[in-house]
Amino acid sequence: MLKKMQRRFIMAAMAAFATVMLVLVVGINMVNYYRTTSIQDGMAASLLEYEQRAYEHRGRRNFSADKKSKENERRSSAHQEPDFPPISEMPGGGPEARFTTRFFAVFCDVSGNIEVISRDYIYSIDEETAKAYTKTVLQKDKEKGYYGDYRYHVRIDEAGTIVLFLNVSSALQFMKSLLFISLVIGFLSLLVVLLLVVFFSRYAVRPYVKNMERQKRFITDAGHELKTPITSIATSADIAAMEYEGDEWIANIQKQTMRLTRLVGELVALSRMDEEVPFPEKNTFSLSDAAWETAEPFAVRAKAEGKSYCQNIGENLTFYGDRNSIQQLISILLDNAVKYADAAGEIRLDIYRRRRKICIEVSNTCDLPDTAELDRLFDRFYRVDESRAAGTGGTGIGLAMAQAIAETHGGKIKAERTGGKAICFRVLL
Repeated sequence: MLKKMQRRFIMAAMAAFATVMLVLVVGINMVNYYRTTSIQDGMAASLLEYEQRAYEHRGRRNFSADKKSKENERRSSAHQEPDFPPISEMPGGGPEARFTTRFFAVFCDVSGNIEVISRDYIYSIDEETAKAYTKTVLQKDKEKGYYGDYRYHVRIDEAGTIVLFLNVSSALQFMKSLLFISLVIGFLSLLVVLLLVVFFSRYAVRPYVKNMERQKRFITDAGHELKTPITSIATSADIAAMEYEGDEWIANIQKQTMRLTRLVGELVALSRMDEEVPFPEKNTFSLSDAAWETAEPFAVRAKAEGKSYCQNIGENLTFYGDRNSIQQLISILLDNAVKYADAAGEIRLDIYRRRRKICIEVSNTCDLPDTAELDRLFDRFYRVDESRAAGTGGTGIGLAMAQAIAETHGGKIKAERTGGKAICFRVLL
């Protein structure tokens, strides 16, 4: 139980830290993405305005000739710089922007046919590639976005369509690098924090461990101290019963003494379940044989009380654990079912393998109130109906013991309603 609590503490701490790291990584990358995209969009919009003004100023007919003339001039005089747009005044621009900014524009008519391709400020894109990029982008039917290493803007007016492609390969590479580095740092931070939390978790649960040790020691010591007076009372009651045979008061003393003896024994046994190794001698045993052996007296008892009993125990079921405690688990559930089943009610035991787990189900018909809290049935001394439970002779910690046995074997137990007036206890081991 202490190891389970330590694991939960570690998981809670790591979940909190992982959430914070995730928010930081996502937040940093999202802010960087929107900031970078905003700068790119501002520059692309300004360049689009520049290209559109240049296109309208030169005219559609002379634009192609001007482009060819400029191309020839560029080839003959590579040292001459073109009339570059004022990028230093644009968002994200600077004095060196004219040497690092690369873009091209494609002009289409109203029908979507490509008329002019402006490639004055880029050398790595030929006309065929520019046409292919433009057709793909126009099919997306978006005003702006990313395509490969380019941020594109589309503007449609009465004269036609203009598509500008701004090369943003360096910005994309930076965003990818930032994402990768932040993820690596976040992962390494998780590992470091995990090691620290595992180390310091021992100190965090130490007060709880001390409290549990004191509680177990108190229950054990109280159990030993109570055994002597209980034994003395039981012996005196037996002697008095022999002298005053049939006395109802003495019979009640004997009954309550037996109940108190059983209660003390169960409390001590339940406290031992919280130990580091409650079952030191685990081994593989036949669960089918153990279940048959445990269920037989309850079948006889149920029939004697006029209740219907049936069972279905799978063959050749084996389990690694403590045989006596598993038999005690089945016994507690069957005893509970027989006690609280309606008169002429039905009781059923099913034990079978489901995938790699053993499933034990004990169900019985009963008049269960709608307000009953099924999860609280496993609390110590909790009873759904105090008036009815008082006559059953139970101690009120049987189901708590069953839960402890299931959990110490790495399993789970739960209660659920089945049908209108039935309850089923299911154990997965």
